Amino acid sequence: MKNVKRIAVALVLFVAATGFVNAQSKVAHINVQQLLSDMPEMKAAQAELKKLQETYRADIQSSMTELQNKYTQYQNEATSKTREENEQRAVELQGFEKNIQEAEQAAMQEMQKKQQELFAPISDKAKAAIEKVAAAQGFDYVIDASPGLSLIVAKGKDLLPEVKQELGF
Repeated sequence: MKNVKRIAVALVLFVAATGFVNAQSKVAHINVQQLLSDMPEMKAAQAELKKLQETYRADIQSSMTELQNKYTQYQNEATSKTREENEQRAVELQGFEKNIQEAEQAAMQEMQKKQQELFAPISDKAKAAIEKVAAAQGFDYVIDASPGLSLIVAKGKDLLPEVKQELGF
């Protein structure tokens, strides 16, 4: 009878212990920033954004040069013009300067819009690959290990190599 009790208690403890082990979640980590920066699509998107930024910068710089030239011209001619003409020219220069500022703001908004447009599908693709690799390896949670995101210890499985392989690079 004593042996049966011991076996029963041992069996209960064994079942409880295995149930506890099975209840624990598997956790992995990945540096999403590194993954995204290594993706060929991201490099192409960044190159496209840089080209667009240079185009906007050149346009705005051209407008600034034109404004500076008009300002210099108007200053040189100020003594030969009437007060009303000089005031009208000052208003014209202020309007031109305002237009340049508005163009700069519009360019920044377009850049942000284009960035979101280009990066969203890349981010979705990376997320899908992470989910696929995590599911295939039985992980319940994947924590972003990018710098500055409060992951302090990363002793678990790093999925970066497998996700890169899944994405084909």
